[in-house]
Amino acid sequence: MERYIFYIVAFIMIVFAIASVSSRKMLRSVVYLLFVLMGIAGIFFLIDYNFLAAIQLTVYAGGIIVLMIFSVLLVHHIEMELEVAKISKQLITGLICLAGLGVFLTTIYSHEFTVVENSISTTTTDIGTKMLSYEAGGFILPFEVISVLLLAAMIGAIIIAKGEKLEDGRQETED
Repeated sequence: MERYIFYIVAFIMIVFAIASVSSRKMLRSVVYLLFVLMGIAGIFFLIDYNFLAAIQLTVYAGGIIVLMIFSVLLVHHIEMELEVAKISKQLITGLICLAGLGVFLTTIYSHEFTVVENSISTTTTDIGTKMLSYEAGGFILPFEVISVLLLAAMIGAIIIAKGEKLEDGRQETED
C-alpha cells in the first residue's frame, strides 16, 4: 500500500513541478510550487520522518511560499505574465534536462539498494548531528547547498519585487 501512495504523491509532485515551470502566471507558479513542497513533506511522512516533514511544511511550504506570494502581491504583479523563452533556449534546456535525467538514472540503476528495517527511532539530536557532520554519512554539504538555494530565492524575490524601471526613471506600473 505504501508503494502506491508513494507513486501517487510522486506523480502529483511531477505534474505540479512541470506546471510550476511552464505556467506564465507568476502567482500560479508559486502556488504550484507550494503543492510540490507539500508533496515532499508527504514523502517524509510516508517514510516516518515526522520531524523533517514538519520542518518542510513550516519552513518551505509555510515561510518561503508566503514570502514569495507577498512579494508578488505587494508589487502589483499578481497577473504578471512571464515572457516565453526562445525555441533555441527551450531546446538547450530540454537537452540539458535529459542529460541530467540520464546521469541520474544511470547512477540509480548502477547501484544495488537494499531495504533496511527501521527498528530504532530517530531523535532530533541524531538529525542535528547528522546534518552538521563532516564524516561519512553527514549532510553538511546538502545543508549548505540548501542555504545557497534559499539565498537565491530571496534575491529572486527582491528582483521580482523591485520590478522594471523605464529609461526616464519612473517605475513601471500595471493598472
